[in-house]
This record gives sequence, structure tokens and C-alpha cells, in this order.
Amino acid sequence: MTGLGDPRVQHRERLRAAGVYFVTEEGLSGGRTSVEIAAAAITAGIGIVQVREKLGTARRALQIAVALRSTTREHGALLLVNDRLDLALAADADGVHLGQDDVPVATARAILGPGALIGLSITDPAQLEMPDVCDADYLGVGAVFPTDSKADARYTGLELLAAARAAVDLPIVAIGGITPENATAAVQAGADVVAVIGAIAGAADPASAARHLLEVVAIARRARPDAAGARR
Repeated sequence: MTGLGDPRVQHRERLRAAGVYFVTEEGLSGGRTSVEIAAAAITAGIGIVQVREKLGTARRALQIAVALRSTTREHGALLLVNDRLDLALAADADGVHLGQDDVPVATARAILGPGALIGLSITDPAQLEMPDVCDADYLGVGAVFPTDSKADARYTGLELLAAARAAVDLPIVAIGGITPENATAAVQAGADVVAVIGAIAGAADPASAARHLLEVVAIARRARPDAAGARR
């Protein structure tokens, strides 16, 4: 059994409460580094950062993750790596975010350890019935809205968020095309947290953009009919 003293449970609940989840992508950061953007976002209150860097190299992604490790710890934020278990281990990250074509969640946990925070992308309602869902710590659902950051993203709309919310008690992260203008709709549909790249990385003032998104999501969560459930 696991309880509130378990590191994995603690990480899961920190993620659920985070509101906004920043995903790095140096190629979309307007000539600035991902370390610079993420550090500004963390200082502004962002509680979870995923190093993604699909447009760069694995070596650069590792450099970014290692550089952000001390910053995330200093501010009590979580650090995840997209897909790559080897980079997560090398950077001593808190966990990974996996897609449907990556290694099974149970395999990732066996490699990273029982305390690792492991997220799983969901792009179709049928995937909610798969064994990986039972092993995951949170679900990343989407692309909820059209997005430029992933050329092959499948647009799922808000319906999949609602289906995921009805199916699981795990934290749900809305992914894909999230902006301050549509974040409320994602939360109302069932998301606990919204994941963004461009809304922060592409902003002239990333810290200000992060604070604004955090405020939008906090208001939306309080207004949700199941607001008590959103804080489970």
C-alpha cells in the first residue's frame, strides 16, 4: 500500500495542485535558451517542468535537464523528461512523461525506481482501458486544441478530457494548444493542470505569462462544480 508519506504519492499530489505544467522547447523560445525560460517560469510559481526538446539533440536536452535540476529543487518544483529514461536517470529527474509508443509504464518504473513520477499520453478513449493507465501517475490528454508544437498531433477536443475525468481519479493534464484564452475550458472539461509550451516559451515576458496562466487556472479550478474533487 502507498500513503501520503510515499514519495510517488507526494509527487502526484504536487502535480495535481500545480495548475500549470511547462514543457521546454528551445526551438520555440524566440532565440532564448530553455534554461532561461524555464528558470523564469519556475521563479514565477510554475511547479512542474518537462524537458522535451523534440527539435534539438539528446545531448542538449540532457544539458538543459541537468541545468534545471538545481533550480527545480531550490523552488520545490518537479522535473520530468519527455520519453527518454536514460536522460531522466542521468539528470536525476523526478520522472518521465511517456507516449503510447514508448516503453510500458511498468517497465519505466522498474528502471527509474518506485518513487518515480510517470505520466502517460492519451489520445483516444480506447487507451483509457489499457493496463498502462493503471500503472501511471497522471494522464496527459490531447492535443485538446490545435497546436504548432507537434506536427503529427491528433486533435482530440474537450471530449477526451471529459472521458478521462470520468474514467480515472488520476491527475489529468490537458495538452496541446493551451492558451490563457482556452485554459478555462480545458479545466471545466476535467483537467487539473494545463501543459504549455508556446504560451510561456513564446511570450515576451515568460514570468509574467506564467503568473497569468496560473491565475487563470486557479480561478477556473475554484469555479468548477467539482471544485472539491479538483483538489483531491
